[in-house]
Amino acid sequence: SMCTRQDLCKPEKASLICSLLRQSPPGEFGQVARDLSALVQDEQLVRQEVARIGASHNKNNFTPIKINGHTVLLTHYNDLGGNRFFDPQDKFSFEFDHLHGVTRKPQLHGVMLDEGELWLETLHKGLKAYVNCHFPVANCCVFKKSLGKRQMLVACIEAHQYQPSNHWNSLWKSDWTFTLTPFTTHVTGIFLLQIHYFKDANLHVTVSKSVSDTLNTIDRSQFATDFVKFLKAEDTRFHTAILENLQAFSEDTWGKNLRRKLPVTRTFINWSKLLYYQHLNTDVSNTEAPP
Repeated sequence: SMCTRQDLCKPEKASLICSLLRQSPPGEFGQVARDLSALVQDEQLVRQEVARIGASHNKNNFTPIKINGHTVLLTHYNDLGGNRFFDPQDKFSFEFDHLHGVTRKPQLHGVMLDEGELWLETLHKGLKAYVNCHFPVANCCVFKKSLGKRQMLVACIEAHQYQPSNHWNSLWKSDWTFTLTPFTTHVTGIFLLQIHYFKDANLHVTVSKSVSDTLNTIDRSQFATDFVKFLKAEDTRFHTAILENLQAFSEDTWGKNLRRKLPVTRTFINWSKLLYYQHLNTDVSNTEAPP
């Protein structure tokens, strides 16, 4: 049947739902899904799209889940397909229900205990100590991947602060990839910071950066130590640059870069009070005697 502007057909509804879900800031996916369910009035369609887009949302944001007393990150690196994920610490897989946020059907996942596993364990230990020391709350995982005959390690870090009651949410994540080759390896890292502030404004901030370097791989312990030093230096550099950019934004943008100069008082406008005074003035004018 033909779709009208008043009554969207199902494919159009699904497309709009997907578009809005993909734009959900970290920590707000569930709220967006509930709002869409109330607006669309098609529970089955919303649940279907939430389950599908939720999988990408969780993997893209390194969503942490508690299982067997420790935290596992949901990422593209430990995705086994069919909504199953691999836990590199306890060496088993589990199914994750993206709609309800629960784990199911855990089972052992065979892993060859080779040299790569020893490197993984050593790196995870050093990374865990670094994260616990330098982040208020953070999670990390190290995964092993194979690319032909080459073995690769991927280290993932996730730190978030979700405070919807204070009208802001934020996510800091980074992932680091390197190949286990003799003597040296090329390390590549990607940072991503997302902030959403929604009190008296709707401010979205997304910052990303890529870095790389070469590290020695002669000794496992030394490599883990060198990697943590490199990671600390890059974390600090990224953090400092963000603070400097925010300072420059607050000082320069309002005064120099706006298309039209605006009076900046650095105070909020009390719209309720203005409306109240306008209402009083209207009432007074209505009771005045005509000239």
